Amino acid sequence: MSAEFVSPDRIRTRFSRAMSNMYRQEVPQYGTLLQLVGEINAGVLAERPAGQVPDEGELARLDVERHGAIRLGTPEELATMREVFAVMGMFPVGYYDLAEAGVPVHATAFRPVDEAALAHNPFRVFTSLLRLELIDDEPLREQARRILAARDIFTPRLRELLAEWRRQGGLSDRQADEFVMEALETFRWHSHATVDRPTYERLHEVHRLIADVVCFRGPHINHLTPRTLDIDATQAAMPEHGITPKATIEGPPRRECPILLRQTSFRALEESILFAGEEEGSHTARFGEIEQRGMALTPRGRELYDQLLSASKATTGGLSGEAHQQALAEAFREFPDDETVLRREGLGYFRYHLTEQGRRQAGTGTLPEEAEALIERGLIEASPIIYEDFLPVSAAGIFQSNLGDSGTGKYAQGDNQAAFEAALGVTVHDPFALYEAISQESLATCRRALQG
Repeated sequence: MSAEFVSPDRIRTRFSRAMSNMYRQEVPQYGTLLQLVGEINAGVLAERPAGQVPDEGELARLDVERHGAIRLGTPEELATMREVFAVMGMFPVGYYDLAEAGVPVHATAFRPVDEAALAHNPFRVFTSLLRLELIDDEPLREQARRILAARDIFTPRLRELLAEWRRQGGLSDRQADEFVMEALETFRWHSHATVDRPTYERLHEVHRLIADVVCFRGPHINHLTPRTLDIDATQAAMPEHGITPKATIEGPPRRECPILLRQTSFRALEESILFAGEEEGSHTARFGEIEQRGMALTPRGRELYDQLLSASKATTGGLSGEAHQQALAEAFREFPDDETVLRREGLGYFRYHLTEQGRRQAGTGTLPEEAEALIERGLIEASPIIYEDFLPVSAAGIFQSNLGDSGTGKYAQGDNQAAFEAALGVTVHDPFALYEAISQESLATCRRALQG
């Protein structure tokens, strides 16, 4: 990229900061969440032994880390949004079909994909596309299609800037600042619905999320999530800060070695809106969410996780709060909770670094090929790779707890990834391949240094 252009990493950071400032003004409890998470993280770090405190890069990342979520209505919106995120160095990773849980969308996560970009700012946006074909009422489905076709969620100037980005291969500093401000308008909350009350109510009756997508000018950001180092402590402290959390933390149970993703939230806000014709009403959509991220699992590890999660339903069904967490922990006893075992059994992804002894012996010649042999000789050490993605069951659980829809099994299943990727205009990245590449490259870097 030309030196005159601003790097995608810097544009992403500018945008995520601007988004955070806007959302804090729109949803004051988001500011309370940030304060609470900051206090919890500081306390966790203060209690950790010196050898377990994250390095400066990880700490800097923790302070800026956020994920947002938006819901789009048409394939055309999704295709343009892909370009908007590409300007910020964010690319579609993974495919999520939430129809099984009664949520009529499928999705991907736009995020950085290489290690350097993730270290700079791991901002990610879970982006859903409404599946209009799941509306059984054909006249209502066609009405929703016409409503969505009549709107443009992107400003004219943002479209011009995207064209300049394509033509130039980047954006200047002035253009980057203008791009951030114009893109922010797509994510802004609008209290005026684009439909009258009867139309809203008919769509709402089919599914609240359908009304949320179809009835407004744009895909307002519906949550912006900070990362905590202790979600259980955060959940317990939320009421003290005037926030009522959902009853149950989504995701894996509490563990010594955290895996994947755990999430909690407060219930969606009931917000005043004006329907077409200036009739007053209310809408429920935006909520506060907090997450704790653990180790990325290999396909083998993920298969074990999914098996245990499925089996756990027999003992956790109907439970909430601490009782649910205890039952879930019991159901997951078969999942190793030790980093060495997780690594040796190939259940998790690890990044490799030279030890002090390894640095002293760098360039000494032939060495074993296997990572475990190098670890046993004290030449390298391993640390877990953070899970950067999402869990469809957890995402559906957050939707349901906030929007009041259970709806499991409501919609027919099928292989919809091809249709989603056709709308997107590209294939999504395989998250397992991305983690494997980071792990193997770190090991190769160690080997090159040791062999000289």
